[in-house]
Amino acid sequence: MPLLAPKPSLFEVPQRPGQINLHWQMGSVVLFSTFYTRFDQACLVWGFLSGIIFITAQFLAVDWTLQAICWSMLTIAGIFATLIITPDWVYEDRKGWIIHSWTVLMGLGLVITDLGIFCGWPWVLANLCPLWLVLVGLGYICTGLGLRSRTLIIIGSLHAASIAILPFVAVWQFLFTGIVMSLGSVALAQLQWDCKKSLFIMAIERRQK
Repeated sequence: MPLLAPKPSLFEVPQRPGQINLHWQMGSVVLFSTFYTRFDQACLVWGFLSGIIFITAQFLAVDWTLQAICWSMLTIAGIFATLIITPDWVYEDRKGWIIHSWTVLMGLGLVITDLGIFCGWPWVLANLCPLWLVLVGLGYICTGLGLRSRTLIIIGSLHAASIAILPFVAVWQFLFTGIVMSLGSVALAQLQWDCKKSLFIMAIERRQK
């Protein structure tokens, strides 16, 4: 399968538990038509949260302590949302460790970030962007290995490799990091990637049994 490809038509795929369908049409013109599985929804959640957190840090002159509190609440909400959205068959296929690894990585990042802000550790504050790019990159790589997806492994590697670009974007590091993290998540939600088709089939077979 190709690494990335357009999703099939909304009307060509069976309805799966928890799937969200969107079809906007004006007359005979289709404005937007797609579907979001539970995996897609989890990607959208983290893409949205990443954008909010890092764009806020870049453009809004908000106290770091207040930002840390808000970021913590959003990250914890994202973790719980992911646990709720995750399909049951993921655990039945003994791939629950993938979700748990994301939970550990996000929790670790949250703890280090909060300690750096509340304790005033300059070496943490100066490396928040590299820290999160590495953690998210590791999350994608673990998921890629678990699901045997080349796309996820490549995206995870690109997150880590983008750290080398941070010195060149200077004061725009938070914006750059937010864009990298958000684009990766949104792309996975909007497109079909290798292994994703087999995940659809597995979910259907599980439901039929």
